[in-house]
Amino acid sequence: MTCAFIFSDDTVLCRQTPEGWWPWHVDYLASAAAATDDAAVPAYQLGCVTLLESLAPSHWQADDNRHNANANNTTLDKPTHAFTACATFAMTYEYATAHHIALPLVAESSGNAFIPYRQLLTQLPMALSDQLSQAIQLLRWQADTQFCSRCASPVVHARLGERAMVCPTCKLRQYPRVQPCIITAITRPNPQTGAMQILLAHHHRYGQQKQPLQYGLIAGFVEVGESLEHAVVREVYEEVNIHLTNIRYVSSQPWPYPSNLMLGFRATYAGGELMIQEDELSHADFFDLSSLPKIPAKGSIAYELIEQILREQGMA
Repeated sequence: MTCAFIFSDDTVLCRQTPEGWWPWHVDYLASAAAATDDAAVPAYQLGCVTLLESLAPSHWQADDNRHNANANNTTLDKPTHAFTACATFAMTYEYATAHHIALPLVAESSGNAFIPYRQLLTQLPMALSDQLSQAIQLLRWQADTQFCSRCASPVVHARLGERAMVCPTCKLRQYPRVQPCIITAITRPNPQTGAMQILLAHHHRYGQQKQPLQYGLIAGFVEVGESLEHAVVREVYEEVNIHLTNIRYVSSQPWPYPSNLMLGFRATYAGGELMIQEDELSHADFFDLSSLPKIPAKGSIAYELIEQILREQGMA
């Protein structure tokens, strides 16, 4: 018996616990033939994907970083930095019901509900939230890759566990697409007081919001032929018209909107007058760390980059 997460678009079937929402692992009997006999691997079935193991940050973080990032932060008695998400399956609610998978009752009084991924980010261990991101991206890729992009024939899933859709006619293999994006925390001393400041912007993509408006970091897609550092320089200049120095990579995060790999950077303001790209931003400015506007939620790489700067300045 194996287990599966259940999805409806970017919401996950969860159960309410004293520590918050936690994704259900629904019992799912995988095909024994598919596991033992390559000739018996079933045809492509829309709505069910295999997820790889997602490792805890303890596999690559130094001990001092783990301590600082996770002090007093546990989920279901498992420290965030030490939680590894085992390999499992993910399927859509439609697939589960069509294949008669036993599902928990979803009702107001049941303690079970479909919870948006963005909401779960604030409380789940990093490895588990990354695995849910993996599931959302694979299910969307699967739904969007039902025909060959070269000859338009219906595709089938590759055998032997390879993550690819294969065209039986022209043999083209289509793999899940990962779109690299840079996101940059830019700092400078306040010209009047010397207090540390960070550049934050209100993006049109946040949509219509109630006050206070949410501000975030400058971010954008990496273009063909660019290095990551080049993308940082270009995106920042395009969006706010300033120059940078001391550009350095910090960390990354898979982000399923739509299928991105967010690559987090730090940089220092080197010059230029702030001028916003109006089709992208409605406002941008350098804010003192002691007087920040509303920022992205915990669990996002934007939050982690801002929090890292606050910790370095001795601020909670």
